[in-house]
Amino acid sequence: MAIALVAGSRVADTREGLIAEVIALLAGLAGVSLVMYGWVAANIRSHAAPAPQVKSPPATQVRTANELVVGSSGLLVALFLVVGIGISAGVLWAALGLVLLLPMVIGSAYLCWRFLRAPDRDWRIDLKRLRHLW
Repeated sequence: MAIALVAGSRVADTREGLIAEVIALLAGLAGVSLVMYGWVAANIRSHAAPAPQVKSPPATQVRTANELVVGSSGLLVALFLVVGIGISAGVLWAALGLVLLLPMVIGSAYLCWRFLRAPDRDWRIDLKRLRHLW
């Protein structure tokens, strides 16, 4: 991140300066996300009491179309972002953007795949559960 900040200050008002600034902002976002994840994970571990081990048969979970909606919207957002980068910056930057968005693409595809492969599917979209996700 420091290298990107130094490079951004040396080439201000150029394309390389803008790219260095974007890299610095993404690195800062990743750092803040990791710190917040550490705080939340430490808080959950400190308050969690060990649960008794009870063996029960795994219940079949009915998958609703909420997973399909969330997964497909994530794939559409990723597609929109990668195409936008490809149009404005070129194919190589679009490939880099796709690499950066790969965890989101994999997670969204997994949600769609899990819904389509489930033995018990409910094609109903529950708006109350979708609203609680945001």
